[in-house]
Amino acid sequence: MDLIERIHRHFTESARLKLEAVQALATPLATAAERMAQCLTRDGKILACGNGGSAADAQHFSAELINRFERERPALAAVALTTDSSTLTSIANDYAFVEVFSKQVRALGRAGDILLAISTSGNSPNVIEAVKAAHERNMDVVALTGRAGGKMAELLRPSDIHLCVPSQSTARIQEVHILVLHCLCDAIDCLLLGVE
Repeated sequence: MDLIERIHRHFTESARLKLEAVQALATPLATAAERMAQCLTRDGKILACGNGGSAADAQHFSAELINRFERERPALAAVALTTDSSTLTSIANDYAFVEVFSKQVRALGRAGDILLAISTSGNSPNVIEAVKAAHERNMDVVALTGRAGGKMAELLRPSDIHLCVPSQSTARIQEVHILVLHCLCDAIDCLLLGVE
């Protein structure tokens, strides 16, 4: 086994997918950033959720909005629904794990807010339930998926935005997801602060 060759292959595959994905994602990404910036300027908030690596991505995105991305600016309203261990475990214990995000969306979400729903397969049951809860609250959804979007793709409304990475590999999808989130942060900053 040649580890150097394997490492080169990972870098090459990741770079190739990112260049391919930009063709499919640039326009909906710009639309998502515009929608998020409008939400934030109207005193709305962005709720984010996902499982595993996608939970980390939800937290990363929320942190970039609340603190800052690459430029100084006032804090922006974002909540990662993946971080409150007491809330998550009480919902999972008293009801079911499938409801850990949807109950929070129903409690915290308001019409005009946005749900950032992250699932590499698009089939995470608790993220799907969060999408349904967001729709009940008259919230738009930005769905960040891969493969063909899974069951989440079927639930999305015309006003929702689907950012679907054209890959079957979970690792490659996650690598594009973090780039997409950084693009959203940069675009939101540009829309709110102007281009440097």
